[in-house]
Amino acid sequence: MNIHETVQAQRAYFNTRATLPVSFRLEMLRKLRDAVDRRERDLADALSADLGKSAYESFMCEIGLARTEITYMLRHTRRLAGERTVRTPLAQFAARSFRKHSPYGNTLIMSPWNYPVLLTLDPLADTIAAGNTAVVKPSAYAPAASALLAEIIGDCFPAEYVAAVTGGRRENAALLEEKFDFIFFTGSQEVGKEVLRRAAEHLTPAVLELGGKSPCIVDETARLPLAARRIVFGKYLNCGQTCVAPDYILCHSSVKDRLVDALRREIRRQYGAEPLNNPNYGRIVSEKHFRRLLGLIDPDKVAAGGQSRPETLQIAPTILERVAGDDPVMQEEIFGPILPVLTYDRFEDLYAALADRAKPLALYLFSQDRARVREAMSRFRFGGGCVNDVVIHLASSELGFGGVGESGMGAYHGRAGFEAFSHTKSIVDKKTWVDLPMRYQPYQEGRYGKLVRLFLR
Repeated sequence: MNIHETVQAQRAYFNTRATLPVSFRLEMLRKLRDAVDRRERDLADALSADLGKSAYESFMCEIGLARTEITYMLRHTRRLAGERTVRTPLAQFAARSFRKHSPYGNTLIMSPWNYPVLLTLDPLADTIAAGNTAVVKPSAYAPAASALLAEIIGDCFPAEYVAAVTGGRRENAALLEEKFDFIFFTGSQEVGKEVLRRAAEHLTPAVLELGGKSPCIVDETARLPLAARRIVFGKYLNCGQTCVAPDYILCHSSVKDRLVDALRREIRRQYGAEPLNNPNYGRIVSEKHFRRLLGLIDPDKVAAGGQSRPETLQIAPTILERVAGDDPVMQEEIFGPILPVLTYDRFEDLYAALADRAKPLALYLFSQDRARVREAMSRFRFGGGCVNDVVIHLASSELGFGGVGESGMGAYHGRAGFEAFSHTKSIVDKKTWVDLPMRYQPYQEGRYGKLVRLFLR
């Protein structure tokens, strides 16, 4: 595929206005949904090949969630695409003021390898609903899913409307040479910086969904067995290769030992005595990432797990304790099945401690103290999160999902996704049957001054 020609063809196709009617958008969304349904087994097989995911986890965390977003857009696109009348100031009498969402044009979606189906189809549903064309670039690190997604997209849509580009860095660089009307990127902070630099050359707006070290705070009032169960689920899902996984625990020192014991029990309960032999436990995406993760495990600080199997690129669910802030595992986003446990003595000290760190994509707090919860949700700075649970906030089309600061910019899912891929026009429709004279020169302050002040108070 010639990338430049594809982009130009999509620009020309968008200019025909074919993507604008809501009926067209809904037809395309139905085609995408039907294709996902038909190829569900194939998608699950691809995720198993790339990441070792079970069919159950593939549906629960990728295929099913992508289908949910498509369904949301089928139900709500007509309303979201409509005009919304707002109040008109008295000084602009007589007029109607309204907001109208318009598609950007031709968009670029660059998706990652850790949830390749969900994080490709979810934004694709949003951009189709908003009335754009799209070039989709799945990650080369998930080759089976990337190839299948390209096949599905090719079967559903003509390339001048939606096209998939496969390949690696060369294709990524070629795409970023092109001028798009909007870029949606999910991936690492380092690559996100390069995407934003390249977007700036064309003054192209972008949404960046990045990552970071998302803290999980457990205070002395938390229900520890339930907290442990939910933390283990969210941390070791997809072998920790989840952008919103709890990266580390900040636990009140008085309950640390009990929490670690509860975490050990939950790992055994959910993954068995030998997690590396559990057929539903996946693997690390590549040998490079596998070796990096092994380098973060200090054998002297292992409280659970630590075993690895190089031939299958697997690392057992691992807990580290007695971890200090300057340990290697605390210097980068882990993105793997390693959970450091740090302690604190005064909750108030956490506000200053986390304020000095990069703003995370997520923050989780386990507490039964409602006053503390309210204060923490206001004072901590983070993209999104949960109280007494982890990761599930990203599974709702009613909640916008996105980062802040170093963890990203912009949000999507549901209404937020439609709006992310749209420009909102503000329009005043002024009537012609009356024309207020006070704005025109020559100004007549004596005649209209009090009226102007009345209008503009």
